Amino acid sequence: MRAVRILTNKAVTGMVTANDIYTRNNQLIITEGTVLNSKVIDKLRFYKIYGLNVYPKKQKEEESYIEELRKTPEFKKFNHTYVDTVDEVASNFDGIITGDQKININHLLQETDRILSEGRNATHIMEMLHGIRDYDDLTYVHSMNVSLICNIFGGWLKLPKREIRNLTLAGLLHDIGKLLIPKEILSKPDKLNSREYEIMKAHTIKGYEALKDLPIDIDVKYAALMHHERQDGSGYPNRFGNSQISKFAKIVSIADVYDAMTSNRIYRKAFCPFAVVEDFEREGFIKFDSRYLVIFLERIVESYLHNLVKLSDGREGEVVLINKFSLSKPMVRVGDDFVDLSKEHNIRILSIL
Repeated sequence: MRAVRILTNKAVTGMVTANDIYTRNNQLIITEGTVLNSKVIDKLRFYKIYGLNVYPKKQKEEESYIEELRKTPEFKKFNHTYVDTVDEVASNFDGIITGDQKININHLLQETDRILSEGRNATHIMEMLHGIRDYDDLTYVHSMNVSLICNIFGGWLKLPKREIRNLTLAGLLHDIGKLLIPKEILSKPDKLNSREYEIMKAHTIKGYEALKDLPIDIDVKYAALMHHERQDGSGYPNRFGNSQISKFAKIVSIADVYDAMTSNRIYRKAFCPFAVVEDFEREGFIKFDSRYLVIFLERIVESYLHNLVKLSDGREGEVVLINKFSLSKPMVRVGDDFVDLSKEHNIRILSIL
């Protein structure tokens, strides 16, 4: 979209300033990327700014890829299956914790298979998961998401089918210890204090203890215990280093952090996925195993191709090309223009629309 020069008396709400605006005395009063509203327009008149460069207001809002996806019959079917499956898994988890129900591995994996069967391929399933991000991030929802991501991740890593099966189960059970944490801590709308945080961290040990005597693969149990360990020794509960952390725990930890950061929480809104990818690029290789992280990031950003995004300068555009050397800074088409975020250092993606 190209900027146009207009008279101030032609300005309307929703237009976006195309550059910084100064008074005759060279005082900055409005910055580039400001969305015009009545107060901003009044400010222009007050300072006798008679003309300005703007990006015109869209006559019709462009519908995002995710919005279009949500209207399709296949998404509605996926969503229905997802909700039903999460309810069934929640019932299973409660029974395992109370001891009223023996773990049925085949049944649990059949539940995840129900959801996976609704997608055409890995990218399509990830797109579907993006579309249901509006759900509250309860333990069961997060566990299901991590399980599905782990299944897809295992495929990206070309793991044997048996390993993918166990990895999927590890993702599903990794946070089961949270069901033994007091609800007032799990559901606290504010940041946990130091005492509460120590109690929360115990979910790793509690989860392992709940699983240790069950007839499941040892790596599934280790994933529950170690998914918050980091290879630089900064994690918990045992501050293990790289060589001490199990393979499954390393993989689950990446899926766990990605889903947690890109999902709504009681105390915050979801972070933009590209901001999460940027965090992984900046600090992740210190904390996570690069053998797994590189593949995950390269493949996860592919699922955001063709999504409509909002840029920090107020414009909206479509992600059209992934930059393999800077995965968090793709090429974005804005109208007839192409914005290379790896070169436009002052512009970033604020959100996926």
